[in-house]
Amino acid sequence: MNEYDSERVASLLASRGFVPASSEMDADVVFVNTCTVRAKPQHKAYSFVGRLKWLKRAKPHARVVVGGCLAQQEGKKLLERFDHVDLVLGTHGIPRLAGLLDEVALGQRLAFTEFTYEFGEHLPGPQGAANPVSRFLTIMQGCDNFCSYCVVPHVRGREISRPSGDVLAEARGLVAGGARELILLGQNVNSYGLKNGDITFPVLLGMISGIEGLLRIRFTTSHPKDLSGELMETMAESDKIARQIHLPVQSGSDNVLGMMNRGYTRDDYLRKIEMLRQKMPDIAITTDLIVGFPGETEEDFADTLSLVEEVNFLSGFSFKYSDRPFTAAARLKDKVPEKVKSRRLAELQELLKTRNTAHQVRLVGEAVEVLVTGESRLGKGQMSGRCEDFRVVNFPGEDHLAGQLVEVMVEEALPNCLRGRMIFRADSLEISS
Repeated sequence: MNEYDSERVASLLASRGFVPASSEMDADVVFVNTCTVRAKPQHKAYSFVGRLKWLKRAKPHARVVVGGCLAQQEGKKLLERFDHVDLVLGTHGIPRLAGLLDEVALGQRLAFTEFTYEFGEHLPGPQGAANPVSRFLTIMQGCDNFCSYCVVPHVRGREISRPSGDVLAEARGLVAGGARELILLGQNVNSYGLKNGDITFPVLLGMISGIEGLLRIRFTTSHPKDLSGELMETMAESDKIARQIHLPVQSGSDNVLGMMNRGYTRDDYLRKIEMLRQKMPDIAITTDLIVGFPGETEEDFADTLSLVEEVNFLSGFSFKYSDRPFTAAARLKDKVPEKVKSRRLAELQELLKTRNTAHQVRLVGEAVEVLVTGESRLGKGQMSGRCEDFRVVNFPGEDHLAGQLVEVMVEEALPNCLRGRMIFRADSLEISS
């Protein structure tokens, strides 16, 4: 979601005549988009913003803007902590960016942290896009779940769905501009449209699937408690919705899930995994996991390890619990020692790595369909894309393949990607020798 917000910022600044700078020293505006979902990214943001003091000394006219969740959380405190910051822009402030920069140019230092619920114009041009082939599309913002560890409802606000007509208009515009994959974004996409009486998320997916020229659709994030049979059916029946779902479980222990206020049990989660695989046996499932939640025992942690083994996730993001402002969990007393959290995280990550390696190796010698996103980081003559389950695939190819679906024979499995050779290109029906 932060990446999408950064695209919007880049697009808004481009509309005012700004162009990307090669370094902070060359910039007239530095926008620091922050995250505060865990303590570590918050500390990194503080460190980076602090280092920008030299920029203001060298270029007094340059503007330093701090945006995102940390900006929303801290507000004016950031202006007090960093006297070189000109503008603090909360999570709902992006549509106001241009006007606020005009006020800053008059010598004011401002903090805008109102929850305005203005979606504004959401069609970032190519200059704001990380990749023109695969584009993000926000369909909702905020969250109503109030998981006990999560700061998101406090810094992103309450859940609100974007009107389906606006979503569809932007989706068509992005595809007309060259996008071949759309990634729909929301804190809990499964509840899209339910509060405002708009169409449901499965219906929205079906309508987006009908856009000519669009090859693939992804979405994130799905809350397990709201994953419906209707959504599973829609995924199973569509040839454009990727057979991949990110379904954060957070813990395998009912005791911890209850304290987290997640709204489901271990068995509930496993039943939905079983339903997904009944309808789509080839579906790839990824997840998020937290270790060291207050009160988590060794038995609770063992339940998380056993869940990872039982579900056999393709991959998972795993983190140590950290207290976040405003949250209920921050007030819990039974904190897990840092040394214990670190040991549990290392054990969990080793298990996830082992599982992921096994998934990677199984694909060697298999053909996978890849949506080519552009040139690989490996350098000239190498192209890169993602197969349906979101794994990165690199292969020898030419630039004109970007935006096309190709088949690649996997020849090598590496920790973070697959390598192979193209054997089929859909547009020309060519088969390699």
